[in-house]
Amino acid sequence: MKRPSILGALVVVPLAVLAGRLAWGSRAWPLIHDAPLMHYVAWRIGDGAAPYRDLFDMNFPGVYLLHVVALNLFGAGDAGWRAFDLAWLAATSLAAAALAAPWGGLAAAGAGLFFTVYHLAGGAWQTGQRDFLLCPFLLVGALAVARWAERPSGRASLVWAGLALGAGITVKPHAGLFAASLVGLVAVVAWRDGHAFALSLGIFATALVVAPVVVVAWLAAKGALAAWREIVFDYLLPLYARLGRPDRWTLHRWHVWMPVAAGVLLSVGSALTHRRFTARHAVVTLGLVYGVAHYLGQGKGWEYHLYPLAAFSAVALFAEASRLLASRAVVAAAFLVCVTLSSVLLGLKGVEAAEAPWIAAKARRVSAVVADLDGRLAPGDLVQVLDTTEAGIHALLRLRARQPTRFLYDFHFYHDPESPMIARLRAEFLAALDAHPPKFVVLFERGWPAGGYERVERFEGLRLRLAAYRVDRRGDGYIVYAR
Repeated sequence: MKRPSILGALVVVPLAVLAGRLAWGSRAWPLIHDAPLMHYVAWRIGDGAAPYRDLFDMNFPGVYLLHVVALNLFGAGDAGWRAFDLAWLAATSLAAAALAAPWGGLAAAGAGLFFTVYHLAGGAWQTGQRDFLLCPFLLVGALAVARWAERPSGRASLVWAGLALGAGITVKPHAGLFAASLVGLVAVVAWRDGHAFALSLGIFATALVVAPVVVVAWLAAKGALAAWREIVFDYLLPLYARLGRPDRWTLHRWHVWMPVAAGVLLSVGSALTHRRFTARHAVVTLGLVYGVAHYLGQGKGWEYHLYPLAAFSAVALFAEASRLLASRAVVAAAFLVCVTLSSVLLGLKGVEAAEAPWIAAKARRVSAVVADLDGRLAPGDLVQVLDTTEAGIHALLRLRARQPTRFLYDFHFYHDPESPMIARLRAEFLAALDAHPPKFVVLFERGWPAGGYERVERFEGLRLRLAAYRVDRRGDGYIVYAR
């Protein structure tokens, strides 16, 4: 065997073993944290509710539709959610492998396995995050544009690229930035090669708007369009977008990203130095730039906002793997160190995340709330939770219980109290409580982005209404009030 083959095996085999080990260790991961919130919205939509109008949430409609599919195909249990997450991970890793495939089998296998390891190292709370759900749409869009750039006469690739990226925009509108950069690339390639400039751009742009138009039509048919517009333009952009920003900016788990960044720079530098920088390299590089913008632009520093960057880094890291391993010994050694170190750090991260005590504590809290309410709700009885992601909506999902209001979270009522929008939300919340008094109110201790039980004191109307309830149960991190 030649040296590149031997060294390639030393890269791929350990990655495959690590991916298998992490996948096996994840088999008992519960449905937890953010995902149950979207499952609850999906259940309510299936039951006739309209998103935004009947359920106040800031996510985009494509997220709900994906959860509707997951709920219908896999159910609301932990095992079904594991099956969905692993299936979505497999699709994403295959898309990364397909994007890297023209650079060789090592590049394809490395890209797919590396992204698999990255996701499984994140722990149970990363499953179903919107940025993770977005990744296959980004990768398929990038793959299709790259194929068109390599064979501009095959315009069907532009259709697939537009459809995939348009679907991604309905999950997270930030994907529009990557789509715009690829529109620019399509324009440059079409102009340079003289391949029907206007027609190529027209096909791509038309396909790009198909999914957003379909989703907007769905919202209009559900009677939810006005409520969506209000949430986006009166709440999301002016208020929520700046909520929860860290006091000090930092890159989450920067020590994992240092060897990844070094390996990506080695790979891109190799392509540029040897004049092998192709249109596919350009597409992946645009993906890297977009991944950085996607993370920084959201300004919250949350780990799952790094998913698009991780997806394109996996491809870029292995794009030149065969050539780097066949280069001078010092170059090959540097590449091996980057890949090995990043894999080891991700493996350690995976061990830590698998044993995260807060995940187990939250799962126990969900079960405790369910046990406190189960059997005590007659048909038509309502429960209002005052919570963000601590267990409230998850418990309602298990109980198949509804709220008297459309508010899934209570943090809206405590920030920017001088804003007319927050005043309107408070008034709507109180009016709904008065119109349909819930049998139980469950107040969770931990507020977001800060605050505890005392936060209720800052909402006079809610405090007065809770005075008509008695403390029924006290649990770990929550209080059940009974009317």
